[in-house]
Amino acid sequence: MAGNSQAQRTLFKQYFGYAKSICLRYSSSTEEAEEVLNEGFLKVFQNLERYDINQPFKAWLRTILINTAISYYRKSKKYLHDTVSLEDAPYPRFEENILDKITADEILELVQQIRPIYRTVFLMYVVDGYNHREIADMLHLNEATVRSHFVRARARLQHLVTQHYPELFSKSWGTQPYGQNEN
Repeated sequence: MAGNSQAQRTLFKQYFGYAKSICLRYSSSTEEAEEVLNEGFLKVFQNLERYDINQPFKAWLRTILINTAISYYRKSKKYLHDTVSLEDAPYPRFEENILDKITADEILELVQQIRPIYRTVFLMYVVDGYNHREIADMLHLNEATVRSHFVRARARLQHLVTQHYPELFSKSWGTQPYGQNEN
């Protein structure tokens, strides 16, 4: 298939939606996701001879796209800083059926607001099923750092949910804005 433009076009069309959904999760914007998507498919086409036909193609494609997103992050040095301190923030109690009240697109929009390194660790762990050791190896980080990034990502996402959807947290939690402790 390498060099066969018709076969490449067919492969691209067949897996475009799946691939774009992965890239959107790991990117801060649609434009960034499209850059990762294009770069990822280029790598797929350049390395098709390395694909093991005994393995699922989607898993191989997903791995390439995630690694491409990680490389993009490193190359662009997108180290965004959170503006809200989460160190002493209370743990909000959400209603049990919170996922019934927020759409997948709304969740994705919130996830895209998380600092890129936190987002990457969070998605690799929660969505793609990597463990902390695997994530640490892939990102060239200490495992404890990965765990810290995961905790911070989860806290940031909780903060964003309470900020954008205050009606979804339990009334027993109180009316204090997230991150402000009572005296």
